[in-house]
Amino acid sequence: MGMERNDEGNRAPVRHVWQRAETEALYGLRFADLMLQAQSVHRKNFDPNRVETASLLSIKTGGCPEDCGYCSQSAHYDTGLKATRLMDRAEVVAIAQSAKDAGATRFCMAAAWRSPKDRDLDQVCERVSAIKGLGMETCVTLGMLTSKQAARLSEAGLDFYNHNVDTSPEFYGKIITTRTLQDRIDTLARVREAGIKVCCGGIIGMGEFLEDRLGMLVLLANLRKHPESVPINLWNEVKGVPVNETAERPDSIALVRLVATARIMMPKSVVRLAAGRHNMTDELQALCFLAGANSIFIGDVLLTTKNPQRDRDVNLLDRLGITSGLA
Repeated sequence: MGMERNDEGNRAPVRHVWQRAETEALYGLRFADLMLQAQSVHRKNFDPNRVETASLLSIKTGGCPEDCGYCSQSAHYDTGLKATRLMDRAEVVAIAQSAKDAGATRFCMAAAWRSPKDRDLDQVCERVSAIKGLGMETCVTLGMLTSKQAARLSEAGLDFYNHNVDTSPEFYGKIITTRTLQDRIDTLARVREAGIKVCCGGIIGMGEFLEDRLGMLVLLANLRKHPESVPINLWNEVKGVPVNETAERPDSIALVRLVATARIMMPKSVVRLAAGRHNMTDELQALCFLAGANSIFIGDVLLTTKNPQRDRDVNLLDRLGITSGLA
């Protein structure tokens, strides 16, 4: 369990057994020492001057039966969001083409389901195949999957499946009761068995403690194989959801420390600055890139929340000398 094969098929010393105490010690290093270690690990595994650009679209919004306490799309809360049906295939493909033209290399589609019905999955597979035809990487997040459904997505050419653990095992039950953490782990295993890459991370700023943020990283880093993509989402205020009562925006330095810790613990994973980036200063984003973050979402909206304007991203990456799909 402590070793993982790299892309060349060789044995690579990637650890999969992390203890809470050593993770806390790593996170708590003097800032300069932590940054040096994270940047050193980053340079061994990635081009430090390149950032991946992805685009995210909600293809079926609202009406979800889950009670995730942070989510605007849950049917349990009055968030003012109107539920929609699955978007038309031609419209989705046109939006994907526009995203590609704007610089996105990966197109991610999200549907607010607990788990997809087979007839819905067939339609999603059609969209996956069509977007693959544009020359883009594909990712979907559709809720829980059966082994058969995961295999069907694999046949359609899906590259990544997103299914976040959201938080630590200890805090999980305080924000979700309709789906267990084990349900999520089981879906990740089915996706892996089908040969699809995994995108899995979580959300910070929901009222959890530092121990919970690090517990989430331990959970991810102790998986048999690390997620290829690890999105770190900052909580965005959403009208009418329970997390509003407990939410607290994390300190900027604390976020950078978390990114650096994730980079060291999961050295070959792409670490993505996902939701909440519109509230981050350019300087904070620059520190996160230095700490090992190497992926962002582009586009004005992420599902139902704000995202930085493309011009701001282009300007920031240009000033930092970072290459991306936007250049």
